[in-house]
Amino acid sequence: MKLGDFLLGVATGISAAYVVKRVGEKVSPYENADHVLNNIKEAFKEQGPIDGSWIYMQPETVYKENIEIPVYKGGISRVQEGETVNFEFSADARTGSVVDLVKV
Repeated sequence: MKLGDFLLGVATGISAAYVVKRVGEKVSPYENADHVLNNIKEAFKEQGPIDGSWIYMQPETVYKENIEIPVYKGGISRVQEGETVNFEFSADARTGSVVDLVKV
């Protein structure tokens, strides 16, 4: 094998890997819903144990102060003083930041 052929193969492989990586990043502009839920659960766990959690995997569009925001909706429950307390949240699907939290 010639050195030139080898280097051409290496360059082609690196270029292909770069293109695949860039295309993969553009497939979805949204954070992974499981990742968003795990981050919110970790924040809740700082205040005590949680009992359960859920999240809708498909983002919904909500309007807040005339701004269109794609959000994941979900909920978390915990036991406080012997009673189950439920919270519902909306998290920005692009960043994972909580935009709304309501005690139900």
